[in-house]
Amino acid sequence: MITSVHVAKLGPSGAIFRGVRPSKVPGLLSADGGALSGLGPSVWPRPDITRVGMVAFWEHEDALDEFLTSDSTGRRLAEGWQARLTPLRAYGSWPGLPADTPKSRAVTTDGPVVVTTLAKLKLNHAYRFLKTSAKAEARVVKSPGLVWATGFGSPPFAATISLWESAQAVADYAYGEAQPEHSEAVTIDRAKTFHHEKAFIRYQALSVSGTMDTGPNPIPPFSVGG
Repeated sequence: MITSVHVAKLGPSGAIFRGVRPSKVPGLLSADGGALSGLGPSVWPRPDITRVGMVAFWEHEDALDEFLTSDSTGRRLAEGWQARLTPLRAYGSWPGLPADTPKSRAVTTDGPVVVTTLAKLKLNHAYRFLKTSAKAEARVVKSPGLVWATGFGSPPFAATISLWESAQAVADYAYGEAQPEHSEAVTIDRAKTFHHEKAFIRYQALSVSGTMDTGPNPIPPFSVGG
């Protein structure tokens, strides 16, 4: 299994982008996406409907390669930025995520770490979620070790991608006493959850490629072993 995350500029069609149906793509386990929305202290997101993010889980890397070269949506996503990932640990569950993914908070790996938060929101809890999330977002954009981050989604799906210098930087933000906003958000959610389904996943980056349309890549292109 391999995970991929994508950021691309689709123009006006980004307003209706929801990801890709697994039934239409061989080897695809799940793929969810939506318009990008910058992270920050505002309660109300401001989506950029021309730019999209997507996270996908694949049976194997060949299926991802075939999608990016043969599928019309895949070819458009291939024009943007992409990271290929292997999960290091996860809290929660998501279609395509192996059930035996480690759950321990202790993660040690060399090099940059990618984090996705994935959720299917209970719409009647949307305001509670946005209000609580805004506090954590205000902190994350200033967090030491953060390279780049964005929100994306299409209700009820809501997600973030964040890139970090190291696993330690992620842990300091997620659990550190000096940055309590994330821990407080987790406590509030566990007391009365915002979501029907959710997963918080940390990954090792296997490769990074492509370009961002807004400037230099947050992580320069590389491939493990390449």
